[in-house]
Amino acid sequence: MKKIILTAAILVSSLTVKIASAQISLNINIGSQPAWGPVGYDHVDYYYLPDIDSYYDINAHQYVYFDNNVWVHGAMLPPRFGNYDVYRSYKVVVNERNPWVRNDVYKRKYASYRGRHDQVVIRDSHDEKYRNHYVERKTVRRVDVVKHDNRGHGHDDHDHGRGHRD
Repeated sequence: MKKIILTAAILVSSLTVKIASAQISLNINIGSQPAWGPVGYDHVDYYYLPDIDSYYDINAHQYVYFDNNVWVHGAMLPPRFGNYDVYRSYKVVVNERNPWVRNDVYKRKYASYRGRHDQVVIRDSHDEKYRNHYVERKTVRRVDVVKHDNRGHGHDDHDHGRGHRD
C-alpha cells in the first residue's frame, strides 16, 4: 500500500512540474518579444520583415539580413536600413527554423505586405497580457543606459531595433 501511495505521489508531482515548466516557457517567450513586435502571438521564433526582406530572431535578439551573398546575424541593422522604422513596418511571424533558407518563399508570399503600416505593436496594445511588458519597458526607459562610441556620440540600445520612440 505504501508503494502505491509513494508511486502516485511521484507521478502527480512530476505532472505538476511539467505543467509549471510549460507555463514558464510561455511567459519567457512573451517577455522576450520586443515592444515593436505585433500583438496576438504567444510564441514567436522569428519575424519576417518584408520592407527590408530580412528577419529578426526573437531568441537571439538579432537581425538576419542578406549582405554580400551571405546571411548575416547582427544585433543592429546595417546603415543601409537607416530609415527603416520597426514600430511602423509590418512584421510576419514565422515559426520555422532558419526561415531565410527558404527566403524566396517568404519574399513572394508576403510581398503585398511591403509598405503596410496598419499592424498594432505590443507597445501600443491595451491587451491585459502585455501589461507587465509595458510596466517593465516604462521602468527601463526612465533609466536608459546610453553607450558612447569613441567619438563621444551616445546612442541607446533598447528594443533591439532602429526606429523612433514616442
